[in-house]
Amino acid sequence: MDHYATAPEDRVPLHAKLIYGLGAFVNNLLAAASGGMMIVLNLGLGMNPALVGLLGALPRLTDAVTDPVMGYISDNTATRWGRRRPYIFIGAISAGIIFALLWQLPAGKSESFYFWYFLVGSFAFYLAYTVFATPWVALGYEMTPDYHERTRLMGVQNFIGQMAYVVAPWFLLFMQSDRFFDDMVDGAAGLAIIIAVVVIGIGILPAIFLRERLKDVASAELHDKEQQADGIGSIIRRNMADFFRGFLITLKFTPFLKLCVATFLVFNGFMLVSSFQFYVIIYYVFGGDTILGAEYAGYAGTLGAISTFCVIMFVTWLGTLIGKRRTFFVTIGISMLGYALKWVCYDPQAPWLLLIPAPLLAFGLGGLFTIMPSMIADVVDADELLTHERREGMYGSIFWWVVKLGMAAALAAGGFLLNATGFDVALEGNQSEQTIFLMRLFDVVVPLLASGIAIWAIAAFPITEESAHEVRLKLEARRGRA
Repeated sequence: MDHYATAPEDRVPLHAKLIYGLGAFVNNLLAAASGGMMIVLNLGLGMNPALVGLLGALPRLTDAVTDPVMGYISDNTATRWGRRRPYIFIGAISAGIIFALLWQLPAGKSESFYFWYFLVGSFAFYLAYTVFATPWVALGYEMTPDYHERTRLMGVQNFIGQMAYVVAPWFLLFMQSDRFFDDMVDGAAGLAIIIAVVVIGIGILPAIFLRERLKDVASAELHDKEQQADGIGSIIRRNMADFFRGFLITLKFTPFLKLCVATFLVFNGFMLVSSFQFYVIIYYVFGGDTILGAEYAGYAGTLGAISTFCVIMFVTWLGTLIGKRRTFFVTIGISMLGYALKWVCYDPQAPWLLLIPAPLLAFGLGGLFTIMPSMIADVVDADELLTHERREGMYGSIFWWVVKLGMAAALAAGGFLLNATGFDVALEGNQSEQTIFLMRLFDVVVPLLASGIAIWAIAAFPITEESAHEVRLKLEARRGRA
């Protein structure tokens, strides 16, 4: 298969790729912690699983508004430091501080108190998270105009980002450590402070060291808009009309919608497993032993995360060889095999078998978050050719809102599905046979179906290497090289 060579000026220096990747580490660490630590509300405080699911879902619903608004703000900001970097800096600091405070749960309160305390705090946290993540994502889309260099950049950032998932599976065991904490709730409070320090220290680095390639192009577009406004009222009306117009254009762009649907399905299926499989491992494989179950879940999670590093390198290479769409089919197909094997490998008689599906499941997210961001960068260019506007922030915000919506849906569905199985935490290891069967069934079938539909959604994705190259040539002819 013939390819266009990447020009030297289109290559992103290794140090810049690494620094951008540190933003992925922070992004994934916050996502993994905010989802994985929710189990403390059930096992540590005894909160109803359905309420825990709502706490995971409700704050993320506001992202449907805040994410696109932040994307629009980032796209339409003009400062001496650029459109993205000031928000990345402020967002990293704010998200870290609020996350630490969120998990300082006072002892001896009612279920209602914990629910409302956590709900209000989560709204504040996800707003700060959005201020960091949306501009960081948009920055990656404009770091190179080259079709294959985008895949390499996203491969590096996904590789570094996966390091968060190496440590995240051990959070539950760490929070139960008698050596450091009085109980699981105290462990969550201590872990949240550690995470906050890491988020702030690392999250500000992309804002300090990276530069924005298309800052001048975007500034020229913004200047043209400002010339059309007359007075504060006119500016406000123009911005509101411009926001809704850009939002609708983004949502109606068919290639982008295909990517969003596929991402929601794949990620939602994986996250449902992530929040649900702890119960399957603990109460089916280990008969209610939370310590041993958490230990083996940690082994499987770490093996999956380590395998993902190899998967990302493979996907980055394969994507430049056979194209992004075909690579997506390969990776998701392999992950589906992993989901199917869980039915036979989660075995109380041979608990070590639960490690076998982990490397195969790694192909799911390993492929998804290497290929999808690269494909979205191509979509942004195609959109600019049609509309004469750069909307990295809007596209990135809506895409990642879909990711967060998938996480929210998984957390909410996990809680209600758990109730639907008849699970009762008071029974410990004495759950009924029907409960165990339904837990295993949901754990396997739901992500299998979701992944299959995702492959169907991407089957007709229209942007190829050839068409992306033609778009780039037309853009550069119109605006000049940037």
